[in-house]
Amino acid sequence: MRVVLVLGGGGAKALAHAGAWKALQERGARITHIVGTSMGAVMAAAFAAGSTVEQVLETARALTRKDVAAIDPLALLKGMFAASLLESGALRRTIARLVPATRFADLKVPLTVTTTDVDSGELVLFGALGADAPLHEVLYASCALPLYFPAATLDGRRLADGGLRAVLPLSVAARIPADVVVAISVGPGFDEPMPPLTAPSRLMPPALIRAHGEAIRIMMADQTERAIEEWPSSAPRLVVVRAVAEREATFAMGQADRYYRAGYEETNRAMRLCV
Repeated sequence: MRVVLVLGGGGAKALAHAGAWKALQERGARITHIVGTSMGAVMAAAFAAGSTVEQVLETARALTRKDVAAIDPLALLKGMFAASLLESGALRRTIARLVPATRFADLKVPLTVTTTDVDSGELVLFGALGADAPLHEVLYASCALPLYFPAATLDGRRLADGGLRAVLPLSVAARIPADVVVAISVGPGFDEPMPPLTAPSRLMPPALIRAHGEAIRIMMADQTERAIEEWPSSAPRLVVVRAVAEREATFAMGQADRYYRAGYEETNRAMRLCV
């Protein structure tokens, strides 16, 4: 059975993709292509490079919030005039820790990574179905959500998080020959419960950042629903796995094992139902 695997964006929740990978391996699925967005693309690149689930989890367990979300000191000085809140170096180093390959040509499984041109709004693909470029730089661009991270510049284009156009990039996967497309969704959705309103949660993140996050959540949740509803009848069978549904967990780096288990269990459940 040829499986095209779609790994959606969702920050730290993308560790659920490791569980999904494990579940599909145990079922003997032949993954012939991976399409990844944002941290889903990082997970996809790690597995396409030959990393094992155990290796990815070992690295992920050692990560802290500062390994991904390091405040840019200049942003504090610039205040409202800052281009982004977080410096890119920490995220770039984390990508390098997770993904041993540095070129698309070194990958053992074809990989397509989505990014968004922030000037034109175009969905820009790299890898098997797109242009070639340094792998780690493409992965950084795919993760560079505006407000948080500065955009990357590749071939003269300013590129940011692929989730701005396709947090679950089903339209890309529909073009690839397969027997089944398995899409692991860990990004924003209208099924996410409200977090408890404790005193600290009312203050952090600050109101302006919270408002940005809420706007992004609504946009991406609607985008994902429409992508699933518009799946072409002529395309391969689609199995959507809703592995994690949590708000405000983008930088929850201490939850690797819980997200891994959720991805494993939900993928097994979905695959049993589709037999």
